[in-house]
Amino acid sequence: MTLWQALVLGVVEGITEFLPVSSTGHLLLAERALGIESSDAADAYAICIQAGAIAAVLGLYRDRVLQMGRGVLGRDADGRRLLVQLGVAFVPAAVLGLAFDDTIDALLFGLWPVVAAWVAGGVAILVIGRREGTRALEALDLRTAFLIGCFQCLALWPGTSRSLATIMGAVLLGVALPAAVEFSFLLGLITLGAATAYSGLKHGDEMWATFGPGPLAVGFASAALSAAFAVKWLVSWLQRHGMGIFAGWRLGLAAVVAALLWGGVIPAR
Repeated sequence: MTLWQALVLGVVEGITEFLPVSSTGHLLLAERALGIESSDAADAYAICIQAGAIAAVLGLYRDRVLQMGRGVLGRDADGRRLLVQLGVAFVPAAVLGLAFDDTIDALLFGLWPVVAAWVAGGVAILVIGRREGTRALEALDLRTAFLIGCFQCLALWPGTSRSLATIMGAVLLGVALPAAVEFSFLLGLITLGAATAYSGLKHGDEMWATFGPGPLAVGFASAALSAAFAVKWLVSWLQRHGMGIFAGWRLGLAAVVAALLWGGVIPAR
């Protein structure tokens, strides 16, 4: 992998990680477009550069993170409550992800499953994207947090989008969109952090031997910078316009990629 390929992948990761469009699907497409063949090392690279996006959200939501840190120390009851809720929400996807990791890799890490998920997610936005919840972040309870975590399990299907599943799930449960977005981002810190650590431990040696430190550093840095921009833009956009634009993007991209796959222009895996 060249440094410019790493730069492109990092930017794609950072921009799409927290948008409801699926970073995994876009990274798979970008890798094929760049001529990077599917391998354990390439898949691990795509997951591990998520660390850059995680760093961006840690910086942007540092006040919430510090609040939860004070909660751990027993100095902030609201921070402790939020941290417990995030932990509860993390459990469903962690259990299913560990149980079906190899099955997901074997059956779903390809562009046809991603296209199907893009379409399903686009339709979901059109159907339920106009719903409005009213509950603030402070009004969440453990039951709601757990159910949002169950919605997050849908994102184990590559192309679904973790952000889409958790935001739409929270809105369906009556959570206001700004609170749903914030909870989704904070939950992403735990979920993506765990996925990055797991992939690094499982395929880190192979990834390091294949790509070396340069592409990893470039991918991390470009993912962090682009994620910071994307998160700020998303929060501002949703406050004014809602999620309709993402339905159009998902459905349009699914149509283009399906045509390229049918024409044999790009490989399915």
